Amino acid sequence: MKGAMEPEPEVLLQEARENVEAAQSYRRELGQRLQGLREAQRQIKESASQTRDVLKQHFNDLKGTLGKLLDERLVTLLQEVDTIEQETIKPLDDCQKLIEHGVNTADDLVREGEIAILGGIEEQSDKLWNFTKKASHIQLDSLPEVPLLVDVPCLSAQLDDSILNIVKDHIFKHGTVASRPPVQIEELIEKPGGIIVRWCKVDDDFTAQDYRLQFRKCTANHFEDVYVGSETEFIVLHIDPNVDYQFRVCARGDGRQEWSPWSVPQTGHSTLVPHEWTTGFEGYSLSSRRNIALRNDAESSGVLYSSAPTYFCGQTLTFRCSLCQWKRNDQSVACSYLWLHCHI
Repeated sequence: MKGAMEPEPEVLLQEARENVEAAQSYRRELGQRLQGLREAQRQIKESASQTRDVLKQHFNDLKGTLGKLLDERLVTLLQEVDTIEQETIKPLDDCQKLIEHGVNTADDLVREGEIAILGGIEEQSDKLWNFTKKASHIQLDSLPEVPLLVDVPCLSAQLDDSILNIVKDHIFKHGTVASRPPVQIEELIEKPGGIIVRWCKVDDDFTAQDYRLQFRKCTANHFEDVYVGSETEFIVLHIDPNVDYQFRVCARGDGRQEWSPWSVPQTGHSTLVPHEWTTGFEGYSLSSRRNIALRNDAESSGVLYSSAPTYFCGQTLTFRCSLCQWKRNDQSVACSYLWLHCHI
């Protein structure tokens, strides 16, 4: 038996439908958050893997470079040892040859003298005379001078062990791991044929001197530099409409030479086609991209039309006309134009 206050079936059915729709919406929201969570997890894992590879490659290159430098220094020092040895040993070698020659001459003279003495005076008078005459020509009292040990080189290696501590201190301080880059892209604004990229500093302790902006098509492999300077926004031109581009930015600290880590790449595109002037109008010359029109000497209708309505309400247009001069009816006419800045 139904109670007096029990809702009607239609009301229950409507509430059930609303609850189903709320559950579906809740599920979609959770799915989107789960997707965002997975992207965050993937960013952490991929950036960690890339950072490991960069660190390993850098320190392997550093070890190779340091090893090469040490080998080159060793070769240089060994060459200095060889040079000193060769230059200082040669006089001693010459002196050694002279002494050895004197020793041989003395040996021959001793043997010859002993033979002459053993023969007796009466039997060997001629030999004694020849020996005495020969000995008088040898200068037995002339001895070559041999340098003292303190006067000849005694090579040694002078090695300062403090370099190990210096190198150790530099190595222990070399490199850092940043969990977040100091700058991030803040906003991408589409323009006809271009995208305005704005970035901001997210590390209050980081003082930026210059910024470096790069971009690429999402199908390309490498980023290209498009801006380096102190501004925090830049319009990237010559953007193909409806094509996804990736942008990233880094900064250089005040007084530093190295650049900071890159920001998280942001993807953007422009649905606005680049502005073009219509061709075929007399009196105007167009650039290769047909986005710049210059007056020429030909007769003109005075009106130049764009090829499509590329600007809409809320957008700003800037016209620039500079000083120009042309001839009309054999008279030289000069006119000066000013900037015209208008908001649609």
